[in-house]
Amino acid sequence: MKDYKDILYGVKDSVATITINRPDSLNAFTGDTIDEMIDAIKIATDDRDVGVLVLTGVGERAFCVGGDVKWEADGGLDGLDFPINQMIIRCPKPVIARVNGYSIGGGNHLAYYCDLTIAADHAIFGQNGPRVGSPASGFIVGYLANVVGHKRAREMWMGLRKYTAAEMLNWGLVNAVVPYAELDEEVSRWANDMLALSPTCLRLIKQTFYDNVDYMMDQTMKKVLTEHAPNYFETGEQQEGANAFLEKRAPDFSPWR
Repeated sequence: MKDYKDILYGVKDSVATITINRPDSLNAFTGDTIDEMIDAIKIATDDRDVGVLVLTGVGERAFCVGGDVKWEADGGLDGLDFPINQMIIRCPKPVIARVNGYSIGGGNHLAYYCDLTIAADHAIFGQNGPRVGSPASGFIVGYLANVVGHKRAREMWMGLRKYTAAEMLNWGLVNAVVPYAELDEEVSRWANDMLALSPTCLRLIKQTFYDNVDYMMDQTMKKVLTEHAPNYFETGEQQEGANAFLEKRAPDFSPWR
């Protein structure tokens, strides 16, 4: 198997598992992490022995808490369009999010872009972008409305509350919630159910769901920023959010209001 720096990749019983391996940062990602995940998804997609993909994080504290704020503070988000989300939705094979803990920010994107989301009962979900000056926009935001509806999506993105796995099951963002000790067994059960089905029919079903939202895929974060806030990364607003997080203080966004 191919060796990566930020992720683990393995295939067992026709299931490819891609695991973010940055536990010291609660599996927060950087640009390198995203590049490695994209590469692993391509490998799994092309592997005829793989029928289902699983995305998860190392340990039981966090699935993924989004972008590493230190990386964001150094300008990591500038020009990034989160292609990993498009890779997941365009992948012709079912993709399961195995949510083993905190699923925040970009981690929450991953969870709701996957075809199915299976969560441990201690998992916590939510967004964080506006709190740290991360200018999430475009399809990565709008797609959530297709999963939970517009009012709930706006609540999650504009209220920045944190939600339990049970609440997300009620919303429809999560398909099943189990104790952490049963998480792997539950993920395997769902994967095996799909491995028993026609792969071509599953591919056609995924394509049909993709066609239903294809119109929003061109509405990338870069496009929205270029059109509506072209100088955002030069104004200091993003840096204020990131620095406040790193300094453990409340951000002051009033100069940009």
